[in-house]
Amino acid sequence: MFGAAVSSSSPAVAARCAFARSSVGAACSQNVTDPRLGPRLLDLLAGGLDADAALATVVAEAPHVAHRQLTVVDARGYGAAYSGAGTLGTHATHVAPDCVAAGNLLASTGVPQAMAEAFARDTAAHLGDRLVAALRAALDAGGEEGPVRSCGMVLVRDVEWYVADLRVDWSEGDPIADLERLWEIYAPQLDAYVTRALDPTAAPSYGVPGDE
Repeated sequence: MFGAAVSSSSPAVAARCAFARSSVGAACSQNVTDPRLGPRLLDLLAGGLDADAALATVVAEAPHVAHRQLTVVDARGYGAAYSGAGTLGTHATHVAPDCVAAGNLLASTGVPQAMAEAFARDTAAHLGDRLVAALRAALDAGGEEGPVRSCGMVLVRDVEWYVADLRVDWSEGDPIADLERLWEIYAPQLDAYVTRALDPTAAPSYGVPGDE
């Protein structure tokens, strides 16, 4: 599986920042976001480039790249990160095996490392659990300087679509806690939703009125 998780003080952050593709990898385009760059990174990975080469290509060709913060993980688990000169506020990145973490407008430069450490803490856990744990660790390490208002997570596996695409597009409270609860509800059903798409006759009961 590959996945990406993101949070922000801006609304609906996951709709434009987090990307993943089956058998290819994951990428994020953030800061002053250009949503075209995440899919472009994944296209380059699918074409045979590794994470470093894909990122270097995008940095060389993208307009206004100094305003972008980019991360990418390839199918072998190698990661790369870029923060342009126009990245906002306190910012940092951290590359570790099988993951990359990055942030801007941060309370401290240690936030991405805290995310990566939380992600690596239980390698046997579901990827969704590990990504949610990374978001929680970011918040516990200080997170953004201002309040976080939205977050989201995407996951891919051996089918062409996102097997999870969970978003909290705006919250006056704790959107990461909202995402944690949403993931707790969705995770036990994830495999069933894939089965329903591939072979509805083999799917478990839908559990809705009229289902027999």
